[in-house]
Amino acid sequence: MNTFLTDDFLLDTETAKALYHAYAAKMPIADYHCHIDPKDIWEDRRFENITQIWLGGDHYKWRLMRSNGVEEKYITGDASDWEKFEKFAQTLPRAIGNPMYHWCHLELKNYFGYTGVLNGETAREVWELCNDKLQHDPAMSARGLILGSNVAMVGTTDDPCSDLIWHEKLAADSSFPVQVCPSFRPDPAVNLHKSGFAAYLEQLEKTTGRTIATVDDVRAALSDRIAFFDAHGCRSADHGLDYVMCREVSDEAATAAMNKARLGEPLTREEAEGYQTAVILHCAREYRKLGWVMQLHFSCMRNPNSRMMAQLGPDTGFDCIAVTDSCAATYRLMDALEREGNLPKTVLYSLNPADNEWIDTLLGAFQGPETAGKIQHGSAWWFNDNKTGMTEQLTSLANLSVLGNFIGMLTDSRSLLSYARHEYFRRVLCALLGRWVENGEYPRDMITLGGLVQDICFNNAKRYFNL
Repeated sequence: MNTFLTDDFLLDTETAKALYHAYAAKMPIADYHCHIDPKDIWEDRRFENITQIWLGGDHYKWRLMRSNGVEEKYITGDASDWEKFEKFAQTLPRAIGNPMYHWCHLELKNYFGYTGVLNGETAREVWELCNDKLQHDPAMSARGLILGSNVAMVGTTDDPCSDLIWHEKLAADSSFPVQVCPSFRPDPAVNLHKSGFAAYLEQLEKTTGRTIATVDDVRAALSDRIAFFDAHGCRSADHGLDYVMCREVSDEAATAAMNKARLGEPLTREEAEGYQTAVILHCAREYRKLGWVMQLHFSCMRNPNSRMMAQLGPDTGFDCIAVTDSCAATYRLMDALEREGNLPKTVLYSLNPADNEWIDTLLGAFQGPETAGKIQHGSAWWFNDNKTGMTEQLTSLANLSVLGNFIGMLTDSRSLLSYARHEYFRRVLCALLGRWVENGEYPRDMITLGGLVQDICFNNAKRYFNL
């Protein structure tokens, strides 16, 4: 029987152990999609206690606690930080099989040197150990955690109207060698069927100094902001969509839909899709000109619990996997851009793992010689970034495309301790490759295998995002 969380955790063959320890473990991290606040990095924020850095804003942990019957006051409410941590510690032992159990113990081991097991009985011991280190260890500040995790690049997620002041300050700070790149997230200007659209267009008008009366005015305003982001080191844009759409309509029809949305009038699905398609196609053309990467996240059911949405707002742990028919529309969207010669480097993420195979076959239909792996199947996302989900995504990608060109893992996280997820991914990757080798499915050529592992862990992302 294996002991929990040894140096060979998840590495079940000798080949896997060799690949991880000799090749994967030492590679830098390109965390090209996350939700870290760049202000925290600039100010080199320190945290008073483990609850602030671990539970604050982490809806993965909040979902776990709710599923264990914990009252909301101990999750997002007014309970003390100690009480919240204690409730989480009492919950964690029941989460056998959940990646959160692995992530938490990897983080405790890597950042705090704690090699025990977190539960209700050890909660006070862990609380005091972690808090002492957070308060007194110079390496436990925001910058220290990033540097100590061997991170080479952080890709934040940023509103088009942001002034990017913190990115600007970080870029000018030669004492901090990590690239902190903004990512363009135009969802509020695209998703006209969601609340806040009218107010957002007013904000976009104020930011750009443009009057927005037509869809072409939206295009022009977004082009202004894309140019601004590019001047501040942006490498990527990210679109969060309920589903992928492609419904090309006239500018007049798109403008009519936009104006209905601004007035709060109901829209048909066809009207909304026409406007969204017009804006997304324009953005994609701009990304292509600048060499940016377009990331599309889809098949997520947002805020299905209307009572809790009204109480807590979005992004508080109530989203779930959606079953959508994005396949045909994704093909049409990419074909429309490819016909013009305007298809940018693109990464596709579906929250529904049932979409793995069609995504992986789509890749082969739209690749190009300008970039190896120009069209990517993004890493197992959100509810899929567990051992099973990662293995299924990697296996499907290997079966139907070229795994060696994969750009690897990201955290998609708000926590500075989440870099342990890159270690988790690397262990899963090496375990999978090791099993294939030891089953006689690939030669035990460690030079070639090691190069593949290092490319997937970092080198491919470095090349893909022009780091």
